[in-house]
Amino acid sequence: MRYPDFLMKNERIGFIAPSFGCATLPYTLLFEKAKQRFTEWGYRLVEGSNCTANCGIGKSNDPKACADEINDFFINDRSDIIISCGGGETMCEDLPYIDFEGIAKARPKWYLGYSDNTNLTYTLPVLCDTAAVYGPCVSEFGMETLHKSVEDAFRIMTGEKNSVSNYDKWEIEELESEENPYAPYNVTEDFNMRIFKGGKELADENISICGRLIGGCLDCLVNLIGTPFDKTVQFCEKYKRDGIIWFLEACDLNTMDCRRALWQMNQAGWFKYVKGFIIGRPLQYNDSFIDYTIQDSFKDMLAPFDVPVLIDTDLGHLPPMMPIVSGARAKVEAVSGREKHLKIDYIYRD
Repeated sequence: MRYPDFLMKNERIGFIAPSFGCATLPYTLLFEKAKQRFTEWGYRLVEGSNCTANCGIGKSNDPKACADEINDFFINDRSDIIISCGGGETMCEDLPYIDFEGIAKARPKWYLGYSDNTNLTYTLPVLCDTAAVYGPCVSEFGMETLHKSVEDAFRIMTGEKNSVSNYDKWEIEELESEENPYAPYNVTEDFNMRIFKGGKELADENISICGRLIGGCLDCLVNLIGTPFDKTVQFCEKYKRDGIIWFLEACDLNTMDCRRALWQMNQAGWFKYVKGFIIGRPLQYNDSFIDYTIQDSFKDMLAPFDVPVLIDTDLGHLPPMMPIVSGARAKVEAVSGREKHLKIDYIYRD
């Protein structure tokens, strides 16, 4: 696995829009505020041509134009790290035009984004053997007061942090709006991770898992199965000695969608050599099918693997999210019961 160099002061932060750009309120304002903050921190900025575009379907521009921007920033000497402008809907359509072979040969660069950006944060390690960071997009850096999770994501790329832990509270209802664009996270709910193994909840247990992290947004991952960009089985075989720790969260998928997606991933052989699962809070957090919850789908479908399944962790569309280094080896420590705690230590040695 290739790990990019850490970002130094006065180096360049590049911004690209492979999915949605910062073209509408409140994202235009947040982008400007974020750029101001990065400049004040002592970095130079390079903005891709699609960052404020709004002429694509479910993305900033047409797929070829988005892929051209990706290739330019990853292969050429345009910036030292790259941050995505936002999530979206159709980033998968960029993939046929991305020069993954060229990216694999070029100097590796940290890439930061989540949700639809799974199409890069997943394919970079799987296709290019290059680690990426599953974490906040650029607009999160425009908040009036940065949450620690956003700072953590940036410090991963500067090398100031090589471990992350859960946060005390999380947001179920955001305050950000066109009228209140710079609102911080509205963290009102207590961290409520639960740990299961073999379908049974573990109470007052200390869990430790070592393995290689891979995953992202379930909506995007299941869409890759069977495509030319699905080299997951080969990736798992390559790193079978480490074992695989899957991190998963969901955006639009409801309870039964998640159940079906996990079934399909299993049938495709993706969960071979699995050592554990880190499951984030789904955006459809309170969805259920009669009295069967979305959390039940993860618990039940992953029970046959008889490995730790950490449910409702700080990951995904209900912030804050722990930044996950996709492709990295890691040690995951979790405590259930009254003193709930989750910590991930990244190991950049292969």
